Amino acid sequence: MAVPPPSSSSTTSVHVTALDGLVNVNSLFTIAVFVGLSLTTPGQRSLENRSSCDADIAVAQKLLVFEVVSFSFFLFSSLIAQGLKLALNLLNTKDVDDAFRAHINLKVLRFGMLGSAIGSVMGCLFLVLSMVNVIEIRLGVLSCGSKSASNAVAAMVVLVSSALLVYISTAIYAFTH
Repeated sequence: MAVPPPSSSSTTSVHVTALDGLVNVNSLFTIAVFVGLSLTTPGQRSLENRSSCDADIAVAQKLLVFEVVSFSFFLFSSLIAQGLKLALNLLNTKDVDDAFRAHINLKVLRFGMLGSAIGSVMGCLFLVLSMVNVIEIRLGVLSCGSKSASNAVAAMVVLVSSALLVYISTAIYAFTH
């Protein structure tokens, strides 16, 4: 028995739901950016209790740069996703008297979703870099041999890398099938 093709509205609903999820996750990561900024101050002593393990001003500067770049990528991704949602919602409006109807090409939709996904991945990478700086400020610089800082960075890198690998793999699979 042949399966009928999905209707335009159900396909659009899936796209809008996916874009909603992306915007929500980006919002959570954006909150993490500001939490990371609020938890660190220059000149702060690390918990290692050795002055040689305290982060210098360069670490705090890198933290700020990585946080701003991360925030920019998450905002970029969210704005693209919101724009696509707007176009999809206008395209599928039920009001036949509506003079303004959006026309969105499937290739444009895929390109926009890919751009939004890439923005989220890049935002995550810069968020990880900023979190390494937060760890160094709070637990001691990695070059000092702080075991707790090394363990925290290792766990974060392994877990986030694994999650990004799954995210990228499923995104590629979705775009190719």
